[in-house]
Amino acid sequence: MQRQKGVALWRQISDRIRANILAGLYDKTGMVPAETALAEEFGVNRHTVRAALAALAQEGIVRAAQGRGTMITQRDKFDFPIGRRTRFTEGIGEQARDLKGILLSSGREVATPELIERLKLAPGDEVLRLDGIRKADGRAVSRSTMWFPAERFEGIDKAFADTGSITRALSYCGVEDYLRDVTEISAVHAEPDDVAHLELTPGAIVLVTRAVNTDPDGRPIQFAVTRFPADRVQFTIRN
Repeated sequence: MQRQKGVALWRQISDRIRANILAGLYDKTGMVPAETALAEEFGVNRHTVRAALAALAQEGIVRAAQGRGTMITQRDKFDFPIGRRTRFTEGIGEQARDLKGILLSSGREVATPELIERLKLAPGDEVLRLDGIRKADGRAVSRSTMWFPAERFEGIDKAFADTGSITRALSYCGVEDYLRDVTEISAVHAEPDDVAHLELTPGAIVLVTRAVNTDPDGRPIQFAVTRFPADRVQFTIRN
C-alpha cells in the first residue's frame, strides 16, 4: 500500500480486492479472504479492511454472510463485442430484455484540435456534442460523450433523444451503415460523473474506449469517449 499516494488506504485495498475478484482469484471458494488475512496481507488494521469491503458491498460486488464471512456476489457481465461493425444494441441485445439510450445533454461547439484530427475537420468547423447513458435491464452499462460534424449531422441530437439509438439516429441523418475505424481501450478510476450516472462508488474501475466510426467511404462521422463499469461489462475483440 502507498500511504503517501493521496488515495485513502481503504480505497486502495478495495481496488486490489476488486481486481482480484475480476481476475477470478477467489473463484474456488466464492469468498473473499477473512478480514484478519486481508489486514495482514495489506499491512493495515481490520477497520480499514472493513471500510474497503463496505465500499465493495455498496457496488454489489460482495455481501456479508452471517457466520461465514464475505461472499462474492456473482453477477454475469454483459459481453460487448468490438469489431468492424460495433453496435450497442446488436452487441448487448441478446443478453438483455430492455435496452435504453438516454440523452443527458447536447450542444454545438467549435472543434478542438483533437476533434479536428479525429474527424478530419478544418479549423473553425463546428461539431455537435451528445452526452448520454445506456442501460440494459435497468443497469447503467455505459456513459458516452460523442461528437459529430455539425454540418452533416444537424438534428442528430433530437433523433437520438427520440430513438435511444445512435444507429437509428445516424440513419435519420442519411448514414445507413458505418464502420469502426479505431478503438483505444484503457482503465481508470471512476470520476464524479461516472459515480453519479453509472451508479458506482468512488474508486470503482471503469473501462474507457476512445473510438472513431466512419461511413462506408471512409469519412469519419463520429468520435466517442465511452466509459463502462468494469464489473458489469467485458469486451470481446472481433475481426
